[in-house]
Amino acid sequence: MKHAGEAALDALEPLLERVRALDGLRERKRGAFYRGSDGFLHFHEDPAGFFADIKIDGEFTRMRVNNRKEIDALIRAAKKALSASAAARLRV
Repeated sequence: MKHAGEAALDALEPLLERVRALDGLRERKRGAFYRGSDGFLHFHEDPAGFFADIKIDGEFTRMRVNNRKEIDALIRAAKKALSASAAARLRV
C-alpha cells in the first residue's frame, strides 16, 4: 500500500481540511500531520480505497476513510488521541 499521491490527496482535501482544524497538529507536508516532532497521521491509497494511519497509544493504527462514517470515525479517534496526549502532559 503506497502513501497517498497528489491526486489521492486532492480527493481527500475535505478530510484534510477537517484534520487541519484540530488543535495540536502541524502539517509538515501535505497530508502528513505531526504532533510535536512525532508523526501522528498520514494517508495511503490502494485499489481498495483510501486509508489513514493514525498514532493511538504510541502505535499506528490503520483506518479506512472512504465514506462519511469512516471519516467521522477517524476524526473522533484523532480528537480522542489528542486529548489523551494533552491530559498525559498535564499529569507530568
